[in-house]
Amino acid sequence: MPAYRLILWNVDHTLLDAARVTREAYAEAFEQVTGRPMVRLAPTAGRNESEIIFETLAFNGIATSDDHLEAFVRALEAAYSTRRDKVRSFGRVLPGAAEAVGAATALPGVVQSVLTGSLEAAARIKLGELGLDRMLDLSVGGYFSPVYPKGAAIEMSRISAGRKYGTVFAESATVLVADHPLDVRAARIARARVLAVATGAVTESELRTAGADAVLPTLADTATVLHTLDRLTST
Repeated sequence: MPAYRLILWNVDHTLLDAARVTREAYAEAFEQVTGRPMVRLAPTAGRNESEIIFETLAFNGIATSDDHLEAFVRALEAAYSTRRDKVRSFGRVLPGAAEAVGAATALPGVVQSVLTGSLEAAARIKLGELGLDRMLDLSVGGYFSPVYPKGAAIEMSRISAGRKYGTVFAESATVLVADHPLDVRAARIARARVLAVATGAVTESELRTAGADAVLPTLADTATVLHTLDRLTST
């Protein structure tokens, strides 16, 4: 069958947890760019990389400029690239995540990728080192852009997937699996469906209030996750 369902998985706190490595990478990039040690990292959940970078600089008393973003992004990519072994050692796949992604490959006409506010290089390293990339088509994913917000990234991912697979992915057949109200809002802007999981710092009640189409406590119940994805992407 031609592909017609698009499932986009958020990376951090939905599929995996690599918070220790993220903090170390940020600390190295911060010191390289500013010449000073990083004392405080801005909140990361649900946010784009540029928001985290600029807020981290501000929290640590650095007067920011547009030049900081490009320099910080380069330094951050380099910091992640030298920490592949630490991703394997200290990162972890969240309960049921690998099983859920694997089970979803059996849905008729499905393409699976990612939608994240993180750098593409960082997302690829985390997913690759933890063995999740083999079940995802990362070439049609949505990643951090200094220009486009997450809602636009979802739409761009739909377009990229449509071109690659020679089909149309309807808005109603696109679902984002994520853990934060900001992700829910992005999906709403793109008119995509949302399966929210309370695997981050946000409760199920908060995710429902944000407008998610379905909410689960975790991805651990593979059958329920699969049934929900099937229901949300059936047109």
